[in-house]
Amino acid sequence: MNFLDHKQLQYTVLVVDDVVENIDVLRGALSDEYRIRATTSGKAALSAAAKNPQPDIILLDIMMPEMDGYEVCRRLKKNPLTSHIPVIFVTAKNEEVDELKGFETGAVDYINKPISGAITKARIKTHLALSNQQKYLEHQVQEKTRELHETRLEIIKRLGKAAEYKDNDTGLHIERISRYCYHIAKSLGLDESQAYLIMQASPMHDIGKIGVPDHVLKKPGKLDEIEWSQIVPHPEIGAGILDGSRSELLDTARIIALQHHEKWDGTGYPSGLQGEDIHMFARITAVADVFDALTSKRPYKKAWPSKKAVEHITLNKGTHFDPQIVDAFIKILPEILAIQKQFDDKP
Repeated sequence: MNFLDHKQLQYTVLVVDDVVENIDVLRGALSDEYRIRATTSGKAALSAAAKNPQPDIILLDIMMPEMDGYEVCRRLKKNPLTSHIPVIFVTAKNEEVDELKGFETGAVDYINKPISGAITKARIKTHLALSNQQKYLEHQVQEKTRELHETRLEIIKRLGKAAEYKDNDTGLHIERISRYCYHIAKSLGLDESQAYLIMQASPMHDIGKIGVPDHVLKKPGKLDEIEWSQIVPHPEIGAGILDGSRSELLDTARIIALQHHEKWDGTGYPSGLQGEDIHMFARITAVADVFDALTSKRPYKKAWPSKKAVEHITLNKGTHFDPQIVDAFIKILPEILAIQKQFDDKP
């Protein structure tokens, strides 16, 4: 729909006035161009404005019993469901102070009684056009914001894949990891926003492998002491790559990259953090990463059966892994295995 096309649909005007005769006058003046709905109290107006289909504009009397028009307008503007609806006061109160008070409550215009049908139509048309233009611009901003967000996530995912290609030719490891992390987070009781955040940040967990020589990552046998010393810094390399961003997403990715090789009992690296000193997202990623590493083929090993990998994780509950996260992982094992099947490395 073109938000700027006034003629493309018939708009609905909600008329609010405690005097039925005044409603009839406005209905007679406007009904040839607009659908008219009417209420005779402020309370009824608030209810009518929030119901679907909502009015496109409200003509609101000021002097009404129980709840005057100023209070109605204030409540309309405080409610997210109705705050976007333009409000025009239609009233006999014509002092400058009255108009100022009306604008302060959030009204867009002020029409004095007795009304002129032509002027009222002109004002309505103007404010509908302005409202539609604002909706159009907001829509454009939302679309651009969505595109930027999706582009950022795509860059993060592709950088994660760039690191994974050094020892995982398909890059599907990060697809599985991100989904494992999301479902473990939900199983732990984290809300959707936190689960989504770890899903989008975890693909960067091994970005530091970019700084590890290929011959070390692809060595088919056990690493010697020198080679192992070249592996150990990759969490700090990854954190360094991601450091300094004001983005919550990238800062979360930095923490995960830095801490996902720490162990619950303090024997991990690079800092030997222990227990809850390790960020929960890093603890979640550790379980997801180890399970996927064990069940995937690598230059130095064959893929383990899922059952054996689960047994390994369970055996290391309380040493390598946070016991609570292991329990959450086991609880959703059917979902984990479904993801594993969906994003299988095998052609």
